[in-house]
Order: sequence, then structure tokens, then C-alpha cells
Amino acid sequence: MGLRPNFDCSIFPCVAFNFGRNVWTWLHQDLMNLAWFWCIITALGDFDAEHGGHLIMWEAKLVVEFPHGASIAIPSATFTHSNIPVREGERRTSVTQFLPGGLARWVDNGCRTEKEMKAEDKRAFEEMQKKKAGRWAWGMSFWSKLSDIVGTE
Repeated sequence: MGLRPNFDCSIFPCVAFNFGRNVWTWLHQDLMNLAWFWCIITALGDFDAEHGGHLIMWEAKLVVEFPHGASIAIPSATFTHSNIPVREGERRTSVTQFLPGGLARWVDNGCRTEKEMKAEDKRAFEEMQKKKAGRWAWGMSFWSKLSDIVGTE
């Protein structure tokens, strides 16, 4: 028996089901997620999105209505985010799909921990350590720039 996806056609290895009567979060960053990779948040429930459940992206100074059934992709380890509670008597839950940084590092290390890699292949370990200095820039190079979207004309 091997690993199988959480959902058909999903690229994300992890999922969190946030159930309760009124699920909301205080401002935070998901620091254990891969910093430059997307996290998909889906809002569910029975609530009026004009009065609650808004997604707040703090660095961007954005407050976004986030209704039932809506999904958004954000780099949750990079940007501080939160959402506001819904009104009394309403219900909001969420589903979040993400990629832990430790899992990406394990794959980069040849499906082994850094400790195992160091013990088994010191040269490969030293090369991986050198790559870490440029890892952030490498990851950010995958993000679109405004000029990629609207052109340069």
C-alpha cells in the first residue's frame, strides 16, 4: 500500500479540516509550511460573508470578503493572515491544503532527514547546505511578477 492523494487532482500532501461552530484565526504565519509555496484555504458554512468570515492579509493591508465555497491561494508561511468571526448563530468552517517545509526538505535530501544525509553522504550534505543560501531567491523566482501578467507595453 503506497501513499495516495488526499483528493483527486490535488498537488498538496497535507490537509487540515477546521470544524467547529465558528472557525476563525488570530493573525499568524504558518511558519512550518514551505515559505514560497501556496496554501489553499476554502471557506465553508452558513454565514453572511458581508458581515463576517473576512480574510485579512496584514502586510498587503487587504480585507477580503470570503464567502462559503470560496477558495484562495496564499503563501501562508510568508504573509501574516487571519480572518474574523461570523455573527452569532452562523457557522463557518474551513479546509486548508498545504506543503510542510520539512517534507520538501526531506524530498530534497533524497527522501531522508538531514541527519541521515550527513551520515550517509557527507558530500551531498555539504552541497545541500551551500544551496540553502540561495533557496529563498530560487523559490521566489517561481512567483509571477506584475510584468508577467500585464505585459511590459
